[in-house]
Amino acid sequence: MATAAAIVDVVLVHPDDNVCVAARDLDAGAAVTAGRTTVTLSGKVRLGHKIALTGLRKGDRVIRYGQTIGFTTTDVEPGDWIHVHNMTAGEFARDYAYASEIPPEPTPIEGRTFQGYRRADGRVGTRNYLAVISTVNCSASVSKYVAQRFDKQLLARFPNVDGILPLTHKGGCGLQYGGEDHDQLNRVLAGFAKHPNIGGYLLIGLGCETAAMPYLVEHGGLVQLGAQPRKLPPIFNLQDCGGTTKTLEAAQRQIAAMLPQVNDIRRQTIPASEIILGLNCGGSDGNSGITANPALGVASDMLVGAGGTSILTETPEIYGAEHLLTRRARTRAIGEKLIERIHWWERYTGNFGAKLDNNPSPGNKDGGLTTIYEKSLGAAAKGGTAPLSGVFLYGEPITTRGFVFMDSPGYDPASVTGLVASGANVVCFTTGRGSCYGCKPTPSIKIATNTPMYERMIDDMDIDAGRVLTGTPVEEVGREIFDFILEVASGRKTKSEQHGIGEEEFVPWSIGPTL
Repeated sequence: MATAAAIVDVVLVHPDDNVCVAARDLDAGAAVTAGRTTVTLSGKVRLGHKIALTGLRKGDRVIRYGQTIGFTTTDVEPGDWIHVHNMTAGEFARDYAYASEIPPEPTPIEGRTFQGYRRADGRVGTRNYLAVISTVNCSASVSKYVAQRFDKQLLARFPNVDGILPLTHKGGCGLQYGGEDHDQLNRVLAGFAKHPNIGGYLLIGLGCETAAMPYLVEHGGLVQLGAQPRKLPPIFNLQDCGGTTKTLEAAQRQIAAMLPQVNDIRRQTIPASEIILGLNCGGSDGNSGITANPALGVASDMLVGAGGTSILTETPEIYGAEHLLTRRARTRAIGEKLIERIHWWERYTGNFGAKLDNNPSPGNKDGGLTTIYEKSLGAAAKGGTAPLSGVFLYGEPITTRGFVFMDSPGYDPASVTGLVASGANVVCFTTGRGSCYGCKPTPSIKIATNTPMYERMIDDMDIDAGRVLTGTPVEEVGREIFDFILEVASGRKTKSEQHGIGEEEFVPWSIGPTL
């Protein structure tokens, strides 16, 4: 990618591109230079939107990132604005070339540490919550009421506890017992229960739901082995306890007994290799693939170089860029597993009369993105340049260090819920339109793709990557992100945490049907 340092008005991402991207709002008649080409704008072009550098005929490929992002639907002249009015995604074959371009390992980084919580099983947390986990929507209200009984004044007596976290959702029944949807929900609930950012938990159910408590405890690995007899986690069913009031009182006593133990843990010096970083983007714009995403890719590579783990996700939002990831796969089997998930999504969306190229959203388009291919090529930049070391199902525990992929929807709450369930103890979330997202119990770092939005939403944004458009090197912003990750892992509160955001954003992905 060309550096933005010498470019004031536009950015040329790749020398083979036949479009450039506006780095600020531009007026009609302005002359802009990208690489060796100068064009005069035929109309106004807003920040993040594309400008044709050459004449194109109807049906010609539009090239950005050195890759096809779609096809023109009309003739286009140099200096024209290229967007949904004269361009479409179309279809084209992609060569997956499995494991053909395995990149070198990122530069090793030694000696970087953070202050984290070492759990009894060896895993490391960055936060210390006590969770009230609802197994079904029928027990969601009671689970919230339990948490509300412990106000800030009471919790002030336990300064090492970040809070009582109710994890409630809309599912848990009306699904196939033991089916794919049931097992996926099980992975998520168990993943949160066992998450290293959770110092203790209890489970609350109704008692007759399909997502039965015994199934979760057994198949989710929540039984503590080695005890005689096997020790169960604290379990409360409304039907067994005698209803709402009695369940509330019993759960309240249980939490009161657990709080001192959860509070006893202290932060200690931990190597950066214990960071499991979730990569996500939401409210993307035309600058996401120029500023925040590649900068986060630098931080991702640095973390992998330090021995840590970085997880790319959102399968529908790598569609059109998957051929770049399969080339980076360490083995053909890893690449094929990724493409199997792509094909699953093609079948899945087809069942509902939808297509993967229905993405981007109206907000993405308003920010300059035109097709899913363009969005995906920019989104994939979050994954840096490290080899792809594994592909995992939604909410499946991550068992491989390095750069990996987890299957998920592009819908942010569901996607990040899966990342956390898989073990992410820090999340970095890039946004161009301005997403106010949090994901308790894991801190979410917001990275703005452009400075105007960062300044407008300063109370929600943590890092301004829009400085890349005015000359700050991508690598410098990437190093800043890496340092910030370690600070947040050590306890620094993100903007979303300062607002208390992150409880309503627990959204396990349901693949249906609801029965």
